[in-house]
Amino acid sequence: MTTLVQVVRRSLFVRLLLIFGITVILFFSIFSISLRTVNQNNNTIDAIPDFFTRNIESIIEDIGTPPNLNNAMRLADELEWSIAINNPIMRWSSDNEYRLPVEQSVFNRTLTSDAEVRSIDNEDIIMVQRGGYDFYLYQRSLNENNSNYVVLYIGVALASIVLFLNYFMVNRLLDPVRLLRKGAERIRLGDLSFRVKSNRQDELGELTESINHMADSLQSMLEAKRQLLLAISHELRTPITKAKLRLEFMPESDEKDQLKEDIQEIELLITDLIEAERLNEEHAVLTAEPTPLAAFVEGVCEQFESYPGGLELELPDEDREFIIDNLRVRLLITNLVNNAIRHGEGNPIIVRVSFNGEFARLEVEDHGEGIAEEHLTQISEPFYRADSARQRNTGGFGLGLYLCRLIAQAHGGELIIESQLGEGTQIKVKLPPHPPREEPVEK
Repeated sequence: MTTLVQVVRRSLFVRLLLIFGITVILFFSIFSISLRTVNQNNNTIDAIPDFFTRNIESIIEDIGTPPNLNNAMRLADELEWSIAINNPIMRWSSDNEYRLPVEQSVFNRTLTSDAEVRSIDNEDIIMVQRGGYDFYLYQRSLNENNSNYVVLYIGVALASIVLFLNYFMVNRLLDPVRLLRKGAERIRLGDLSFRVKSNRQDELGELTESINHMADSLQSMLEAKRQLLLAISHELRTPITKAKLRLEFMPESDEKDQLKEDIQEIELLITDLIEAERLNEEHAVLTAEPTPLAAFVEGVCEQFESYPGGLELELPDEDREFIIDNLRVRLLITNLVNNAIRHGEGNPIIVRVSFNGEFARLEVEDHGEGIAEEHLTQISEPFYRADSARQRNTGGFGLGLYLCRLIAQAHGGELIIESQLGEGTQIKVKLPPHPPREEPVEK
């Protein structure tokens, strides 16, 4: 018995097989009992009790000829049979619905000189001809028919209950599948710290453990990659500093200017990489302070006043203080405006600040080349560029929008990119009044 219980607990297939097997057995039993009961009720209609065949004379005498209809109704109620009386000038029945067309019955056998058994619709009735009247006695089957319906209804109800129980049991068995789907979705969205909790010992429990192990492996692999990237980035600062120092002793030339520009780009790339990895931690540390947001944006945009296409600022009439990391939000605004200048094709750029409820919205809109729809979902991923053939001086390294997204998320906000190819791009940053507070991690 213990071994069987263990097999059932450890095998989802065995449990499903048991559920459906028991369901089939219950259905078969319910319908068999229901049909047997209905058949028994139907069979009682066909049989004429011996009491009526032995006492038919006394029954007819109690009714009388001519018939006393009150006596006939009383006898019908006492005997629980239907009595019909016909002659050329009257037609009466204790059964108001005239369940059987008794006149159409056919002869079956003789009981007495004036009584015989007749049949109609496979049902036997007694007919007595006396004093010019035809007396018909047949079983009152209305109650039996109702009981048949009751039996069928009970059978259908029991079958429905079995189906519902079957559904709830299967639904409960599949609860871990829904948990696994939610867990896989959380992991797909980057929450590698999420683990699916399950104490099951069957195939779904094994699948849950496999997914959790996969998340552990992914988290370890990405953490190792992050640490390696940080270490390499830090180590590269030393040779870059030496290269910059040696560059200062070189005579002025076009080659020196080109080398200086290349070194600055590499240094900028390393800085962006380090900043991105810091912000990509689960709890990014921000140096946040209350700041009038609209005035801050206006101050950052002053460095772009020389843009030939023109930079237009749209600020609210009344400013508000938001708790932000000034250095990182400055980097966010600078990257967004630089991106708009790079791809704005010399057209005007609009920087817009607005407040909606407790949230602030920062928008940077250009009227340049735009981004194709198939790139919008990936354009804020690291090192992704919509045009892979783009040069460095026009396309950058593909880290700008990635950094902007990380900065917005670190502040508890979000980055939204809307664009149409050939018409321009609008990037919106939604910021809450303060960054999310760190909450204790559940163990």
